[in-house]
Amino acid sequence: MTEHAPMPAPAQAQHEVEPHVQHRNRIPLASPIIDAEMKEAALAALENEKLVMGESVHKFEEEFARFCGTKYAVSTASGTAALSITLQALGISHGTEVVTTPFSFIATANAVLHAGAEPVFADVEDSGINLSPGKARARVGPKTRAIIPVHLYGHPSAMDEFLEISLETGLKLVEDACQAHGAEFGSKRVGSIGEAGCFSFYPAKNMTVGGDGGMITTNNAELAEAAGSIRDCGRDKNSKYYMGRIGYTSRLNSVNAAIGRVQLRRLDGWNEARRRLAALYRRHLEGVDGVVLPPSERQGEKPVYHLFVIRTRMREQVKKHLEKNGIETGVHYPVPIHLQTPYRQEYGYMEGAFPLSESLSNEVLSLPMYPTLQEDDVVRICNILKDSLKR
Repeated sequence: MTEHAPMPAPAQAQHEVEPHVQHRNRIPLASPIIDAEMKEAALAALENEKLVMGESVHKFEEEFARFCGTKYAVSTASGTAALSITLQALGISHGTEVVTTPFSFIATANAVLHAGAEPVFADVEDSGINLSPGKARARVGPKTRAIIPVHLYGHPSAMDEFLEISLETGLKLVEDACQAHGAEFGSKRVGSIGEAGCFSFYPAKNMTVGGDGGMITTNNAELAEAAGSIRDCGRDKNSKYYMGRIGYTSRLNSVNAAIGRVQLRRLDGWNEARRRLAALYRRHLEGVDGVVLPPSERQGEKPVYHLFVIRTRMREQVKKHLEKNGIETGVHYPVPIHLQTPYRQEYGYMEGAFPLSESLSNEVLSLPMYPTLQEDDVVRICNILKDSLKR
Protein backbone atom coordinates (compact mmCIF):
# COMPACT_ATOMS: atom_id res chain seq x y z
CA MET A 1 0.00 0.00 0.00
CA THR A 2 1.45 3.28 -1.03
CA GLU A 3 0.40 6.81 -1.84
CA HIS A 4 -2.23 8.89 -0.08
CA ALA A 5 -3.86 12.27 -0.67
CA PRO A 6 -1.71 15.37 -1.34
CA MET A 7 0.33 16.34 1.68
CA PRO A 8 0.88 19.72 3.34
CA ALA A 9 4.14 21.52 2.75
CA PRO A 10 7.00 20.07 4.81
CA ALA A 11 7.76 21.45 8.23
CA GLN A 12 11.24 22.78 8.92
CA ALA A 13 13.42 21.11 11.52
CA GLN A 14 12.60 22.04 15.11
CA HIS A 15 15.78 24.06 15.49
CA GLU A 16 14.66 26.25 12.56
CA VAL A 17 10.89 26.70 12.99
CA GLU A 18 9.01 24.80 15.64
CA PRO A 19 5.96 23.16 13.99
CA HIS A 20 3.89 23.22 17.19
CA VAL A 21 4.13 27.02 17.27
CA GLN A 22 3.27 27.27 13.61
CA HIS A 23 0.24 25.01 14.05
CA ARG A 24 -0.84 26.04 17.53
CA ASN A 25 -4.46 26.58 16.49
CA ARG A 26 -4.48 24.04 13.69
CA ILE A 27 -3.08 20.54 13.96
CA PRO A 28 -2.41 18.83 10.62
CA LEU A 29 -2.79 15.12 10.04
CA ALA A 30 0.85 14.83 8.98
CA SER A 31 3.86 17.15 8.83
CA PRO A 32 6.78 15.95 6.68
CA ILE A 33 10.18 17.26 7.71
CA ILE A 34 12.65 18.84 5.28
CA ASP A 35 15.43 20.62 7.13
CA ALA A 36 18.72 22.38 6.32
CA GLU A 37 20.80 19.18 6.26
CA MET A 38 18.42 17.57 3.77
CA LYS A 39 18.46 20.66 1.57
CA GLU A 40 22.25 20.72 1.63
CA ALA A 41 22.39 17.03 0.68
CA ALA A 42 19.95 17.61 -2.18
CA LEU A 43 21.93 20.59 -3.47
CA ALA A 44 25.20 18.65 -3.27
CA ALA A 45 23.71 15.82 -5.32
CA LEU A 46 22.28 18.30 -7.81
CA GLU A 47 25.63 20.00 -8.31
CA ASN A 48 28.01 17.03 -8.13
CA GLU A 49 26.27 13.84 -9.29
CA LYS A 50 24.52 12.35 -12.27
CA LEU A 51 20.89 13.42 -11.89
CA VAL A 52 19.66 9.86 -12.40
CA MET A 53 21.31 6.82 -10.77
CA GLY A 54 24.04 8.93 -9.20
CA GLU A 55 26.23 8.00 -6.25
CA SER A 56 23.53 8.91 -3.71
CA VAL A 57 21.17 6.34 -5.22
CA HIS A 58 23.64 3.49 -4.81
CA LYS A 59 24.59 4.56 -1.28
CA PHE A 60 20.93 4.91 -0.31
CA GLU A 61 20.25 1.38 -1.55
CA GLU A 62 23.19 -0.01 0.42
CA GLU A 63 22.19 1.85 3.59
CA PHE A 64 18.52 0.89 3.33
CA ALA A 65 19.39 -2.77 2.84
CA ARG A 66 21.63 -2.62 5.92
CA PHE A 67 18.85 -0.89 7.89
CA CYS A 68 16.33 -3.61 7.01
CA GLY A 69 18.79 -6.46 7.43
CA THR A 70 18.81 -7.66 3.82
CA LYS A 71 21.62 -8.24 1.34
CA TYR A 72 20.10 -6.12 -1.40
CA ALA A 73 17.89 -3.10 -1.95
CA VAL A 74 16.70 -1.77 -5.30
CA SER A 75 15.25 1.72 -5.51
CA THR A 76 12.25 2.59 -7.70
CA ALA A 77 10.17 5.62 -8.61
CA SER A 78 7.33 4.70 -6.20
CA GLY A 79 6.05 2.09 -3.79
CA THR A 80 3.53 0.93 -6.39
CA ALA A 81 6.39 0.34 -8.82
CA ALA A 82 8.30 -1.55 -6.13
CA LEU A 83 5.40 -3.98 -5.73
CA SER A 84 4.77 -4.48 -9.43
CA ILE A 85 8.46 -4.84 -10.33
CA THR A 86 8.97 -7.36 -7.51
CA LEU A 87 6.18 -9.55 -8.84
CA GLN A 88 7.52 -9.35 -12.38
CA ALA A 89 11.05 -10.14 -11.19
CA LEU A 90 9.60 -13.25 -9.53
CA GLY A 91 8.09 -14.36 -12.83
CA ILE A 92 4.51 -13.69 -11.77
CA SER A 93 2.48 -12.65 -14.82
CA HIS A 94 -0.51 -13.57 -16.99
CA GLY A 95 -2.52 -16.60 -15.95
CA THR A 96 -1.44 -16.41 -12.31
CA GLU A 97 -3.04 -15.09 -9.12
CA VAL A 98 -1.83 -13.26 -6.03
CA VAL A 99 -3.72 -13.33 -2.72
CA THR A 100 -3.93 -10.05 -0.82
CA THR A 101 -6.25 -7.88 1.27
CA PRO A 102 -9.08 -5.62 0.05
CA PHE A 103 -8.46 -3.28 3.01
CA SER A 104 -5.46 -1.34 1.79
CA PHE A 105 -4.66 1.51 -0.56
CA ILE A 106 -5.65 0.49 -4.09
CA ALA A 107 -1.98 0.38 -5.20
CA THR A 108 -1.53 -3.00 -3.48
CA ALA A 109 -3.96 -4.69 -5.86
CA ASN A 110 -3.18 -2.46 -8.84
CA ALA A 111 0.44 -3.59 -8.70
CA VAL A 112 -0.72 -7.18 -9.19
CA LEU A 113 -2.67 -6.13 -12.29
CA HIS A 114 0.31 -4.12 -13.55
CA ALA A 115 2.36 -7.32 -13.38
CA GLY A 116 -0.26 -9.07 -15.51
CA ALA A 117 -1.62 -11.30 -12.73
CA GLU A 118 -5.00 -11.18 -11.00
CA PRO A 119 -5.55 -10.16 -7.36
CA VAL A 120 -7.58 -12.55 -5.23
CA PHE A 121 -8.87 -11.02 -2.02
CA ALA A 122 -9.20 -12.46 1.47
CA ASP A 123 -10.72 -10.60 4.41
CA VAL A 124 -8.91 -9.17 7.42
CA GLU A 125 -8.42 -10.80 10.80
CA ASP A 126 -11.55 -11.20 12.95
CA SER A 127 -10.17 -8.64 15.40
CA GLY A 128 -7.60 -6.53 13.64
CA ILE A 129 -6.79 -4.64 10.46
CA ASN A 130 -4.37 -6.86 8.54
CA LEU A 131 -4.90 -9.74 6.13
CA SER A 132 -5.96 -12.92 7.94
CA PRO A 133 -3.50 -15.80 7.35
CA GLY A 134 -6.27 -18.37 7.68
CA LYS A 135 -8.57 -16.61 5.24
CA ALA A 136 -5.68 -16.07 2.85
CA ARG A 137 -4.84 -19.77 2.96
CA ALA A 138 -8.45 -20.61 2.07
CA ARG A 139 -8.17 -18.48 -1.09
CA VAL A 140 -5.07 -20.25 -2.42
CA GLY A 141 -5.81 -22.07 -5.67
CA PRO A 142 -3.95 -23.79 -8.50
CA LYS A 143 -3.09 -20.47 -10.15
CA THR A 144 -1.83 -18.77 -6.95
CA ARG A 145 1.83 -17.82 -7.05
CA ALA A 146 2.22 -15.30 -4.23
CA ILE A 147 0.69 -13.76 -1.11
CA ILE A 148 1.01 -10.06 -0.27
CA PRO A 149 0.27 -9.25 3.38
CA VAL A 150 0.18 -5.50 4.11
CA HIS A 151 1.71 -4.06 7.29
CA LEU A 152 -1.16 -1.61 7.49
CA TYR A 153 -0.67 1.73 9.29
CA GLY A 154 2.76 0.45 10.41
CA HIS A 155 1.37 -2.61 12.25
CA PRO A 156 3.24 -5.83 11.31
CA SER A 157 1.18 -8.64 9.82
CA ALA A 158 1.31 -12.12 11.37
CA MET A 159 4.44 -13.04 9.46
CA ASP A 160 5.08 -16.30 11.31
CA GLU A 161 1.78 -17.68 10.02
CA PHE A 162 2.34 -16.36 6.51
CA LEU A 163 5.81 -17.93 6.48
CA GLU A 164 4.23 -21.28 7.37
CA ILE A 165 1.85 -20.95 4.43
CA SER A 166 4.71 -20.00 2.12
CA LEU A 167 6.83 -22.96 3.20
CA GLU A 168 3.93 -25.42 2.91
CA THR A 169 2.69 -24.22 -0.48
CA GLY A 170 5.82 -22.87 -2.17
CA LEU A 171 4.13 -19.51 -2.70
CA LYS A 172 6.26 -16.37 -2.80
CA LEU A 173 5.73 -14.11 0.21
CA VAL A 174 5.97 -10.42 -0.68
CA GLU A 175 5.66 -7.88 2.14
CA ASP A 176 3.83 -4.65 1.40
CA ALA A 177 5.79 -2.58 3.91
CA CYS A 178 4.96 0.75 2.29
CA GLN A 179 3.67 2.09 5.63
CA ALA A 180 5.99 0.24 7.96
CA HIS A 181 9.58 1.49 7.62
CA GLY A 182 11.45 0.17 10.66
CA ALA A 183 8.64 -1.94 12.12
CA GLU A 184 9.71 -5.26 13.61
CA PHE A 185 8.33 -8.77 13.83
CA GLY A 186 10.26 -11.10 16.10
CA SER A 187 13.95 -10.36 15.72
CA LYS A 188 13.64 -8.97 12.19
CA ARG A 189 12.59 -5.73 10.59
CA VAL A 190 9.74 -5.95 8.12
CA GLY A 191 10.96 -6.20 4.57
CA SER A 192 13.50 -8.87 5.53
CA ILE A 193 11.09 -11.68 6.40
CA GLY A 194 9.50 -12.70 3.10
CA GLU A 195 11.00 -13.19 -0.34
CA ALA A 196 10.97 -9.41 -0.73
CA GLY A 197 9.72 -6.26 0.96
CA CYS A 198 8.34 -3.17 -0.77
CA PHE A 199 8.49 0.36 0.62
CA SER A 200 7.11 3.76 -0.37
CA PHE A 201 8.73 7.12 0.33
CA TYR A 202 5.64 9.20 -0.43
CA PRO A 203 5.76 12.38 1.73
CA ALA A 204 3.17 11.13 4.25
CA LYS A 205 5.25 8.08 5.19
CA ASN A 206 7.53 7.65 8.22
CA MET A 207 10.38 8.79 5.99
CA THR A 208 10.38 10.42 2.59
CA VAL A 209 12.74 11.37 -0.21
CA GLY A 210 11.16 14.75 -0.80
CA GLY A 211 8.69 13.30 -3.31
CA ASP A 212 7.71 9.94 -4.73
CA GLY A 213 10.07 6.99 -4.42
CA GLY A 214 10.16 3.33 -3.48
CA MET A 215 12.47 0.49 -2.49
CA ILE A 216 12.60 -3.29 -2.86
CA THR A 217 14.50 -5.28 -0.22
CA THR A 218 15.50 -8.91 -0.61
CA ASN A 219 18.15 -11.55 0.09
CA ASN A 220 17.58 -13.09 -3.35
CA ALA A 221 20.40 -12.06 -5.71
CA GLU A 222 18.51 -13.11 -8.86
CA LEU A 223 15.43 -11.15 -7.80
CA ALA A 224 17.54 -8.07 -7.05
CA GLU A 225 19.30 -8.24 -10.41
CA ALA A 226 16.01 -8.70 -12.29
CA ALA A 227 14.33 -5.85 -10.38
CA GLY A 228 17.31 -3.57 -11.05
CA SER A 229 17.01 -4.29 -14.75
CA ILE A 230 13.22 -3.92 -14.95
CA ARG A 231 13.26 -0.53 -13.20
CA ASP A 232 15.95 0.65 -15.64
CA CYS A 233 14.30 0.00 -19.03
CA GLY A 234 15.21 -3.72 -18.96
CA ARG A 235 18.92 -3.10 -19.42
CA ASP A 236 21.44 -5.88 -19.15
CA LYS A 237 23.88 -5.34 -16.31
CA ASN A 238 26.59 -2.82 -17.20
CA SER A 239 25.15 -2.23 -20.65
CA LYS A 240 23.43 0.92 -21.86
CA TYR A 241 21.73 -0.22 -25.05
CA TYR A 242 21.45 -4.01 -24.75
CA MET A 243 18.14 -5.00 -23.19
CA GLY A 244 17.51 -8.39 -21.63
CA ARG A 245 13.99 -7.69 -20.43
CA ILE A 246 10.93 -5.58 -21.11
CA GLY A 247 11.32 -2.91 -18.45
CA TYR A 248 10.15 0.49 -17.31
CA THR A 249 11.67 3.86 -16.61
CA SER A 250 11.13 3.70 -12.85
CA ARG A 251 14.38 4.94 -11.36
CA LEU A 252 14.91 7.04 -8.26
CA ASN A 253 16.50 10.45 -8.85
CA SER A 254 19.82 11.25 -7.18
CA VAL A 255 18.46 14.35 -5.42
CA ASN A 256 15.63 12.29 -3.90
CA ALA A 257 18.08 9.61 -2.79
CA ALA A 258 20.30 12.21 -1.11
CA ILE A 259 17.33 13.43 0.95
CA GLY A 260 16.40 9.82 1.73
CA ARG A 261 19.85 9.07 3.11
CA VAL A 262 19.51 11.86 5.69
CA GLN A 263 15.95 10.84 6.55
CA LEU A 264 17.01 7.22 7.03
CA ARG A 265 19.50 8.29 9.70
CA ARG A 266 16.66 9.97 11.58
CA LEU A 267 14.12 7.19 11.13
CA ASP A 268 14.66 5.22 14.33
CA GLY A 269 14.32 8.36 16.44
CA TRP A 270 11.23 9.47 14.57
CA ASN A 271 9.66 6.03 14.99
CA GLU A 272 10.29 6.09 18.74
CA ALA A 273 8.58 9.50 18.90
CA ARG A 274 5.59 8.01 17.06
CA ARG A 275 5.44 5.13 19.51
CA ARG A 276 5.50 7.50 22.49
CA LEU A 277 2.70 9.56 20.98
CA ALA A 278 0.69 6.40 20.28
CA ALA A 279 1.06 5.35 23.92
CA LEU A 280 -0.17 8.79 24.99
CA TYR A 281 -3.20 8.52 22.71
CA ARG A 282 -3.96 5.14 24.24
CA ARG A 283 -3.75 6.44 27.80
CA HIS A 284 -6.22 9.22 27.10
CA LEU A 285 -8.66 7.21 24.96
CA GLU A 286 -8.57 3.86 26.75
CA GLY A 287 -12.07 2.82 27.80
CA VAL A 288 -13.84 5.70 26.04
CA ASP A 289 -17.29 4.52 24.93
CA GLY A 290 -17.73 4.57 21.18
CA VAL A 291 -13.99 4.35 20.40
CA VAL A 292 -12.03 1.25 19.39
CA LEU A 293 -8.27 1.77 19.63
CA PRO A 294 -5.70 0.35 17.18
CA PRO A 295 -4.67 -3.28 17.72
CA SER A 296 -2.54 -3.79 20.80
CA GLU A 297 1.05 -4.85 20.25
CA ARG A 298 1.42 -8.60 20.22
CA GLN A 299 4.50 -10.19 21.77
CA GLY A 300 7.48 -9.78 19.49
CA GLU A 301 5.88 -7.01 17.43
CA LYS A 302 7.02 -3.43 17.16
CA PRO A 303 4.64 -1.22 15.16
CA VAL A 304 5.79 2.22 14.01
CA TYR A 305 2.41 4.01 13.76
CA HIS A 306 2.54 5.51 10.31
CA LEU A 307 -1.03 6.41 11.22
CA PHE A 308 -2.90 6.31 14.53
CA VAL A 309 -6.30 4.98 13.50
CA ILE A 310 -9.30 4.60 15.76
CA ARG A 311 -12.69 3.10 14.92
CA THR A 312 -15.99 4.76 15.73
CA ARG A 313 -19.52 4.36 14.40
CA MET A 314 -19.92 8.10 14.88
CA ARG A 315 -17.08 8.90 12.51
CA GLU A 316 -18.69 11.81 10.66
CA GLN A 317 -19.79 13.45 13.89
CA VAL A 318 -16.32 13.09 15.42
CA LYS A 319 -14.54 14.14 12.25
CA LYS A 320 -16.61 17.29 11.81
CA HIS A 321 -16.18 18.34 15.44
CA LEU A 322 -12.41 17.82 15.32
CA GLU A 323 -12.13 19.78 12.06
CA LYS A 324 -14.29 22.56 13.50
CA ASN A 325 -11.66 22.85 16.24
CA GLY A 326 -8.74 22.98 13.82
CA ILE A 327 -7.74 19.31 13.93
CA GLU A 328 -7.22 17.60 10.60
CA THR A 329 -8.19 13.94 10.31
CA GLY A 330 -8.22 11.37 7.53
CA VAL A 331 -10.03 8.21 6.50
CA HIS A 332 -7.72 5.39 5.37
CA TYR A 333 -9.69 4.01 3.54
CA PRO A 334 -13.36 4.92 2.93
CA VAL A 335 -13.84 2.38 0.12
CA PRO A 336 -12.22 -1.09 0.21
CA ILE A 337 -10.45 -2.08 -2.99
CA HIS A 338 -13.04 -4.62 -4.13
CA LEU A 339 -15.74 -1.94 -4.13
CA GLN A 340 -13.71 0.56 -6.15
CA THR A 341 -15.25 1.13 -9.59
CA PRO A 342 -12.64 -0.74 -11.70
CA TYR A 343 -12.87 -3.82 -9.50
CA ARG A 344 -16.67 -3.79 -9.44
CA GLN A 345 -16.69 -3.56 -13.23
CA GLU A 346 -14.01 -6.16 -13.90
CA TYR A 347 -14.86 -8.75 -11.23
CA GLY A 348 -18.47 -8.01 -10.28
CA TYR A 349 -17.80 -7.45 -6.59
CA MET A 350 -20.75 -6.32 -4.47
CA GLU A 351 -21.25 -5.14 -0.90
CA GLY A 352 -20.97 -7.97 1.58
CA ALA A 353 -18.14 -9.80 -0.20
CA PHE A 354 -15.63 -8.99 2.57
CA PRO A 355 -17.73 -7.74 5.50
CA LEU A 356 -14.93 -7.04 7.99
CA SER A 357 -13.01 -4.91 5.51
CA GLU A 358 -16.21 -3.06 4.65
CA SER A 359 -16.92 -2.47 8.33
CA LEU A 360 -13.46 -1.01 8.81
CA SER A 361 -13.96 1.33 5.85
CA ASN A 362 -17.13 2.65 7.46
CA GLU A 363 -15.55 3.28 10.87
CA VAL A 364 -11.82 4.08 10.67
CA LEU A 365 -10.59 7.59 11.46
CA SER A 366 -6.92 8.66 11.35
CA LEU A 367 -5.79 11.13 14.01
CA PRO A 368 -2.75 13.42 13.67
CA MET A 369 0.52 11.51 13.92
CA TYR A 370 4.05 12.76 13.18
CA PRO A 371 7.30 12.94 15.17
CA THR A 372 7.10 16.67 15.93
CA LEU A 373 3.51 16.50 17.21
CA GLN A 374 3.51 17.90 20.75
CA GLU A 375 2.18 15.94 23.72
CA ASP A 376 -0.12 18.76 24.81
CA ASP A 377 -1.61 18.72 21.31
CA VAL A 378 -2.34 15.00 21.68
CA VAL A 379 -4.13 15.73 24.96
CA ARG A 380 -6.07 18.52 23.25
CA ILE A 381 -7.07 16.19 20.39
CA CYS A 382 -8.26 13.52 22.83
CA ASN A 383 -10.29 15.98 24.89
CA ILE A 384 -12.02 17.41 21.82
CA LEU A 385 -12.64 13.90 20.51
CA LYS A 386 -14.25 12.85 23.78
CA ASP A 387 -16.35 16.00 23.72
CA SER A 388 -17.54 15.17 20.20
CA LEU A 389 -18.96 11.86 21.39
CA LYS A 390 -21.25 13.62 23.87
CA ARG A 391 -23.00 15.69 21.22
